[in-house]
Amino acid sequence: MLKSIQFKIVISFLLVGLIFIVSLGITNLYNLETIRNEISMQTEINNINNIIDSQIYNTKIISLCIILGFILFMILIGIFVAKVIIAPISSLIKSAEHATKGVKYLSDGKKKNEINDLVSAFDTINNELKENLNETTRQKKQMETILLHMTDGIIAFNIEGNVTHINPAAKKFLNLKDEKNFEEIFNNHNVDVNLEKIIYLENWTSTKQQINVEDRTINLFFAPFKNENEKPAGLIVVIQDVTEHVKLDSMRKRFVADVSHELKTPITSIMGYAETLIESDVDTETNSKFLERISSEAKRMATLVSDLLTLSRYDTAKAKVNKTEFDLGELVKYAFEGLEFEIKKKNQHGECFVTSNVPLVYADKNGVERVVINILSNAIKYTPDGGTIKAYVGFVYNDAYIKIIDTGIGIPKEDVDKIFERFYRVDKARTREMGGTGLGLSIAKEILDQNDGIIDIKSEVGKGTEVVIRIPTKQCKNKE
Repeated sequence: MLKSIQFKIVISFLLVGLIFIVSLGITNLYNLETIRNEISMQTEINNINNIIDSQIYNTKIISLCIILGFILFMILIGIFVAKVIIAPISSLIKSAEHATKGVKYLSDGKKKNEINDLVSAFDTINNELKENLNETTRQKKQMETILLHMTDGIIAFNIEGNVTHINPAAKKFLNLKDEKNFEEIFNNHNVDVNLEKIIYLENWTSTKQQINVEDRTINLFFAPFKNENEKPAGLIVVIQDVTEHVKLDSMRKRFVADVSHELKTPITSIMGYAETLIESDVDTETNSKFLERISSEAKRMATLVSDLLTLSRYDTAKAKVNKTEFDLGELVKYAFEGLEFEIKKKNQHGECFVTSNVPLVYADKNGVERVVINILSNAIKYTPDGGTIKAYVGFVYNDAYIKIIDTGIGIPKEDVDKIFERFYRVDKARTREMGGTGLGLSIAKEILDQNDGIIDIKSEVGKGTEVVIRIPTKQCKNKE
């Protein structure tokens, strides 16, 4: 078919050329004949006829040469068309026919049906592309979810310093409303950082800073990242809220300082009295007095060490909590009776009331007894002579409660929330004088936390203090 088209194209060009040339030759011959007829009527007819005949012959020869040249040119045109236009089209058509028939002609003349293999290959590639695309999408969604719910803040900057990603935690920590560029974000918080230095001079630049935002302490970590060509592409900033860590570290330092101070005081006293007894001759009365002070300071130090060990066991979850069922009313009465001598010694009026139908509680009996004795002892210590101390045991909202009310000196409002801190004392001098370590309420709170209990204190200076302790009952535990 293509060869037929090629032949028709060449013949068409050839016929058009021949018609043009023949028309041109006929026109020339006609013109020459006309000239000869006109001249023949004039003089020298014979000579002119000879000239005209010669001219007609030459015209015929030239026309013939032109025709032959045109034919040769058209043949060349046909060959060119065949190679440049027809051959590629022919190859394309053959390939299409072979694809349609599912047949490929090999060099050895054999035929092989490859359409099914080709379709299978395309399906495999398509499935792999879908799987890769789904995996990429899944990883992207997973990363977005992780960044969205991370407790740490993340901000990504490009090489120009513009924000490319920021998660909600970062906005919260830095109080950001609009996504801004690097300089605006950190200059607003007085952070002395330079994007170019961090990216290009990473090994010589500090990549960690700590700042304060309102009442929070924030750590900033700067980490440059590179593209696939190992060239700097931007910066990642990780933001961590370390407020609690800073507070705990401060508490730890203060705790160590307080322990050192609390131990140093009795040790210094013991050493002073002991050296006096060793180096000086004292009478029997003075000797007895110094020994009593040494014994008192030693007991105080032993009590402090014991309390510290108790707190340490609770902090490291090594304290044994043996929960049992017991009658809370009987326990409070027993504790009250044990402190009756101290109450009478200060001419105080003490009463204990237990309402009926209080269910058994489920807790560590020894721990709860220690808490009750500690609260009652504090009430006795800080209530003036002739004051009143009352204890109530009852049941409400699935919890048994103990309410201890005294008419003591009370606690200032600003100190109420701090009295559970270790070594915190409202009146340090008076507490030491009475033999307190400043750890009693801290231990009480730890014990109640281990037993799912709650302690709450209300107080007013000069009017007394009310302490309420709640402990889950056996009935509540069964419901759970």
